[in-house]
Amino acid sequence: MKEVRHLVVVLGDQLDPDSAAFDGFDAHKDVIWMAEVADESTHVWTHKQRIVLFLSAMRHFAAELKDRGWRVDYRALDQKARSESLGDELRKAIEEGQPSKVILVEPGEWRVRDGLEKVCDRSGVEIEIRGDRHFLSSVDDFRNHAEGRKELRMEYFYRELRKKTGVLMDDGKPAGGAWNFDKENRKSFGKEGPQEVPSYRASPPDEITTAVIELVEDRFGDHPGSLDRFLWSVTRAQAKRSLKRFIDEILPRFGDHQDALWTDEPFLFHSLISSSLNLKLLNPREVIEAAEGAYRDGKAPIAAVEGFIRQILGWREYVRGVYWLHMPDYVDRNGLKADQDLPEFFWTGETPLPCLRQTIGQTLEFGYAHHIQRLMVTGLYSLLLGVRPKEVHEWYLAVYVDAVEWVELPNTLGMSQYADGGVMASKPYCASGKYIDRMSNYCKGCPCKPGDATGDRACPFTTLYWDFLLRNEEELSGNHRMGMQLRNLKRLDEERREAIRGRAEQIREDPSCKTLVEQAGLL
Repeated sequence: MKEVRHLVVVLGDQLDPDSAAFDGFDAHKDVIWMAEVADESTHVWTHKQRIVLFLSAMRHFAAELKDRGWRVDYRALDQKARSESLGDELRKAIEEGQPSKVILVEPGEWRVRDGLEKVCDRSGVEIEIRGDRHFLSSVDDFRNHAEGRKELRMEYFYRELRKKTGVLMDDGKPAGGAWNFDKENRKSFGKEGPQEVPSYRASPPDEITTAVIELVEDRFGDHPGSLDRFLWSVTRAQAKRSLKRFIDEILPRFGDHQDALWTDEPFLFHSLISSSLNLKLLNPREVIEAAEGAYRDGKAPIAAVEGFIRQILGWREYVRGVYWLHMPDYVDRNGLKADQDLPEFFWTGETPLPCLRQTIGQTLEFGYAHHIQRLMVTGLYSLLLGVRPKEVHEWYLAVYVDAVEWVELPNTLGMSQYADGGVMASKPYCASGKYIDRMSNYCKGCPCKPGDATGDRACPFTTLYWDFLLRNEEELSGNHRMGMQLRNLKRLDEERREAIRGRAEQIREDPSCKTLVEQAGLL
């Protein structure tokens, strides 16, 4: 590589042509640097679909930059003499080009930012990290919001952003007369099941994606997941088509059943654009504008639109603020002192329990599960079982195509596992099997009974729910939102408590419940 003025680093989740990294870019003096390295796929045992998505999207983006006439130093995994780590590759690029400065937008992962800063420091080159204007609020905005508050809650931050941006606001008041329509978005499908579920249409893999699929099968063939069907957008044009289809055809039906689950329906009425947002193929502003436009034009009801926008303007912005406010020690938090291993069947889906088998099975097939499957199936089971939260986090980071640590870690460790002591959530998201029974048809084909906590047909979720309360009764006693659950717990006599503890111990020894179900003759 010839000598350069500025080496502009573009990471795999920064595929934004309007990125701040390109401000002041001089095509004659500067070089854009992108690198594929094995470590980014192996520091957690990454799903094949996630690897393909990142590498294919990166290669397409690099090709678009080259079409502009910009110089791009792209270091591909299938080229010879490539380093295993991002830091080593950057060090080599600095030695070759001798830039006066390395420029990049703030990474989405503390580990990556720390590593790149250390490389530049050791190489004696200045590093300039620019704010990410992809988001509607900055890291500093969130710090200012958090300063002096005893506790943080997404709803208050969301309302501030609504007022600041004018999104879904009418004359200073929330559109539709309420800030939040969450209560209208919790309907189950009932016995009849979901009606007229849209089929997911994806662009067939082109030459670049096909080559990446072959590379991943060869280089990462022992990694989890399947590549039999690859559905994800790898270019901005594809992502924009997916967004338009969701707004035009699916958004009106999103709201009512956004929390519902159903057998063999992995996508239902969800947008499937989170990976495009997190890779920066889509800008949240254009997504929010399209959704609000559907409401203003009378094409989608307020409950559906507000619920969808809340996921982006509310949760997405909020979790990023929490992440950077509390890293790097946040990742090691374990407020409930959970100490169990992540169950092996999370990597295979081999369990007689339909809810877990369905959720994990589709995760392995597509690298996707919607938010309730993540929070109230795999997340709930991990919480109740008492799995070490860092292991749960690493699994979520590994298996979902939309997982970037800034958004995944607070949602998993904080909201799902309550390991941060209440920073993300005001109470643990703990529930018995009755919740899954109410929101899905999973229990219909299950050998266990959702209402039973003990006995051969006890639902593992229900057993572990009561065991979770028993184990954490003292820790949760000061949480007023847990008052009703803890009062119900106090009604259990000692004999009942011991029966629950005994059954819970059996489940911890056999977390897939395969042996327990077989021994009971229920298969």
